[in-house]
Amino acid sequence: MKGDMSKYDLEKMDSAYKAFVESYPTYETTAVLDELRDSEYGRLDKTKQVYLDYTGGGLYADKQLRQHMEMLSNNVYGNPHSQNPTSSAATSKVEAARAYVLAYFNASPDEYTLIFTANASGALKLVGESYPFTTESRYALTFDNHNSVNGIREFAKSRGTAVDYIPLKMPELRIDREKLDALLDRADPEQDNLFAYPAQSNFTGVQHPLELIAKAKAKGWDVMLDGAAFVPTSKLDLSVWKPDFVCLSFYKMFGYPTGLGGLIVRNEALAKLRRPWFAGGTIVLASVRAGQHYLASGEAAFEDGTVDYLNIPAVEIGLRHLSSIGIETIHERVHCLTGWILDNLFGMKHDNGRPLVRIYGPVHLDMRGGTVTFNLYDEDGRLFNFNRVDELAGKEGISLRTGCFCNPGAGEIAEGLTADELADGFSQQLSFPQFISMIEHKSGKSAGAIRSSVGIATNFTDVYRFMAFIHSFLNKSNDKIGAVEFDIQTCRVIRDGS
Repeated sequence: MKGDMSKYDLEKMDSAYKAFVESYPTYETTAVLDELRDSEYGRLDKTKQVYLDYTGGGLYADKQLRQHMEMLSNNVYGNPHSQNPTSSAATSKVEAARAYVLAYFNASPDEYTLIFTANASGALKLVGESYPFTTESRYALTFDNHNSVNGIREFAKSRGTAVDYIPLKMPELRIDREKLDALLDRADPEQDNLFAYPAQSNFTGVQHPLELIAKAKAKGWDVMLDGAAFVPTSKLDLSVWKPDFVCLSFYKMFGYPTGLGGLIVRNEALAKLRRPWFAGGTIVLASVRAGQHYLASGEAAFEDGTVDYLNIPAVEIGLRHLSSIGIETIHERVHCLTGWILDNLFGMKHDNGRPLVRIYGPVHLDMRGGTVTFNLYDEDGRLFNFNRVDELAGKEGISLRTGCFCNPGAGEIAEGLTADELADGFSQQLSFPQFISMIEHKSGKSAGAIRSSVGIATNFTDVYRFMAFIHSFLNKSNDKIGAVEFDIQTCRVIRDGS
């Protein structure tokens, strides 16, 4: 696809849409989402925003806010750690939400417990600090895990546990099954061994087989499934699949509230966990003078302090919103739009024949979600600075995400970065922009990328505007797009005080 600069003119969008639905006819079965786009997500069009960062965070429907505010306005809720009327009212709402989360994932309370956490990372930390790692245990994880899964290795190492990474196979960046099988066979099934992997990579969108859960468990492993990127657009049925631990961030599913996640844990696995400390709300009894304590049972032992009792009911509201639409409908829309993005990105070339786009991961729809990660290259084959691409997208009202997405392993495999090439950055303690620059100048490779991701409120207009933006880089050099105006040092830097 060479540089016809008028290919994505907005005037041609109607004809492009007709061609799209001819290729993806099931898209029209998701028309309910167009109605919701108008009624519940109208702020997108009102502000002329193209939101393509659903893997970073979902969007909330207006009715979620209305329902939550109505609940708060019409009732009085107090700290649940009491028996008074307002405390009991809050406890009732929290426990109703807990039961609804389990029901949403078909997780029987006889088999599973839900622990509310601040986010998926908080859920993972609970497992890491409490899992009974020993010198005879093993911790295995895939290269494309989120950093919060990578971080569990520090708890494992501190207890003398062997840590092993399972590599990914190029070009689709899927798990190397032969090496996984060999590694799973190394463990002593009589010991406590933990295998962690994402149901969907937040880097490539690859959906790894859920069948790996039973495979690992049959060989004596407990399984941690990172569901954060998977469950917003795909069904996870815990009556069929039996991981020992599942971590979630609810805002990734339905946008509001932020600051709440969950750990769904099999009761057999919960009994293994041993917390290294205690807090208010987690104990039955503690004494200063006697220096003794004992923990509460079940989820109470893991929910430190007072739970977020005013926001937890909003989790049930959000899940009911998804249920009213149907996760299958959301999945189908994401499937169709992702296919069109891949069709149009793949093979896009400058007039001199050099490729504009390099996609990381599958360029087809088999076993993948709505995340598409890529880099852009100029007509001379030089990498466009992804931070500059992000800036230019922002000027068009397009929200993408750039960087390593807290998933360094996938990027290192994708770009073929070696330990030697990475070592200088760690020895010098460089900032992220300095690290990116060092890698690019030293090896000609990228330490980051551009990520688009579609979700519940995405429509064809969004992806068409996105493709028009990408198309604008054809036949341009780095010099023509300009230098980066603002290099973010950390994810907490705020520009212009806004």
